[in-house]
Amino acid sequence: MPPHTPPDGSPALLVSAEDGVATLTIRNPAKRNAMTPEMWRRVPAELERLAADPAVRALVLTGEGGTFCAGADITALREGDEESRGLAVAAEEALAAFPRPTLAAVRGHCVGGGCQLAVACDLRFAAEDALFGITPARLGIVYGASSTRRLVSLVGPATAKYLLFSGELIGAGRALRTGLVDEVHPADELDGRVAAFARLLVSRSQLTQAAAKEFAGAADGPVRPERIAYWEERARESGERAEGVAAFLERRAPVFTWPLTGG
Repeated sequence: MPPHTPPDGSPALLVSAEDGVATLTIRNPAKRNAMTPEMWRRVPAELERLAADPAVRALVLTGEGGTFCAGADITALREGDEESRGLAVAAEEALAAFPRPTLAAVRGHCVGGGCQLAVACDLRFAAEDALFGITPARLGIVYGASSTRRLVSLVGPATAKYLLFSGELIGAGRALRTGLVDEVHPADELDGRVAAFARLLVSRSQLTQAAAKEFAGAADGPVRPERIAYWEERARESGERAEGVAAFLERRAPVFTWPLTGG
C-alpha cells in the first residue's frame, strides 16, 4: 500500500503499510500534532479501510517528528462545539475496535485527545522523554464515560482520578509504573523496538490475537457463551494449533494462515 501523503506541513493523517504492518501517523507540526476536526473524522474511515485489507496484520499509531499528539486543536473546542468531542470519541472507539493488534509509539507530548487515542490502542511503547496527560479539567470539559471507563480499566481508579482530576502531566517512568505504558526506551531506540515488536506480532497467530482481543475487551462482564463457542469452532477448523505444534517439534518458525474475516 503506497503512503498517502497530503501536502507538506498541512494537518493530516499519513497512512502506509509494509510487510503486514500499517502505520497511521498524526501530522500537524504547527500545533504539536494536535488533531483537527477533519483529522478526527478521517480516523474511522482509514481504520475501516485498513481492517478490510487482509495483508494488514498489525497497526502502529504514532506522531510525526518529536511528539505524539498534543490533543484536539483548541480552536475547535470553543464553547458549544460538541461536534469535535463527538468526533474524538468516534475515533477512539474505532481504534479500540480495530480487529488486529494496535501499538502506540509515543514520544514527546501525548496529551488530551492524543492520550485518549493511545489508551484506545492495545499496547503503548514510549520514549523516555514522553509526557502523558488527560486535561479536560483545565478546560471545564466532561470527559466521556466510555473514555473514562477505558482509562480506569487500564490504570485503575486511583491513577485515572489523578490524571482526570488534576490535568497534570506525568513522565514515562510514572506512566510505566502505573500501567499507562508497557515499555519505555531511549528516544533513539524507540522506532527500532516498535518495528521489531510489530514484526513479531505479524508472525504470530491472528486467531489467538483476535480471540484474546475480544475476550480482554469483555473485562466489564462475562464473555457470552456463543462467543466462546464461536472461537472454539474457529480453533478447530483453522489448523493453527496443528501448525504451531508441528513448527515447535520441527524447530522452525510457524506459518499461520488463518485470515481475520467475519466475527
